Amino acid sequence: MTAEKKGGKKERSSDQIEMKLIKAILTREYSTGGTLRPERELAEYYGVGRPTVREALQRLERDGWITVRKGHPAIVNDYWHQGNIMTLVHIIQNQDDVTDEFISHLLELRISLAPVYIRNAVAAHQPKVVALLANLDQLKPDADSYAAFDWELQKNLTRLSPNPIYLLIVNSFDSFYLNMARKYFSIREHREASWHYYHELLNVTLQGDFIEAERVARKAMEKSLELWRNPTVMEQGK
Repeated sequence: MTAEKKGGKKERSSDQIEMKLIKAILTREYSTGGTLRPERELAEYYGVGRPTVREALQRLERDGWITVRKGHPAIVNDYWHQGNIMTLVHIIQNQDDVTDEFISHLLELRISLAPVYIRNAVAAHQPKVVALLANLDQLKPDADSYAAFDWELQKNLTRLSPNPIYLLIVNSFDSFYLNMARKYFSIREHREASWHYYHELLNVTLQGDFIEAERVARKAMEKSLELWRNPTVMEQGK
């Protein structure tokens, strides 16, 4: 098998096998509770040696995708319940089509994380947070501009938070976030809601009120999820 280039480096055959098997699991070619092909058949199917397949299977087991059984085909796990942060990264990397359900799940996750790192960022680096929001009037009213601005804002806020774990988590979404955000911000009412949120966050940050910044952020994140799940909410509120 010819190794493809990725970021200027050649992918190992085992990396390619790993990603192909993940895609097969995500597309339900291999269903939860079922089994993969035996190791020998996988080697023949992908045109590689059994040690290469074995290495890929070991990584899949490490990340919660499968359970390897000696002398028997590996069992496909319920990755939502048995996976880990790397499972999420792989799901994102294979998310060719951004589904509404997946965006809803990520918006729920954001409610748990973002208000806390925003509070910490304002408490630790209030002038720098103000600087991030100082040029809101230059934000163009289109989906691409809002998506790019929001992504840069999230990354910079996590950098300003004293807890580096938040940045690691946000970085995991690097290849996916813009596509998700473009879909979210393609709706005018969503852009308007975020515009009001950015300005409200700027105002409380200017006052140095990090507790209020957390409240404002949480309220906005909850509103975003509500709008995404029920687009008529904005119209009913008018």
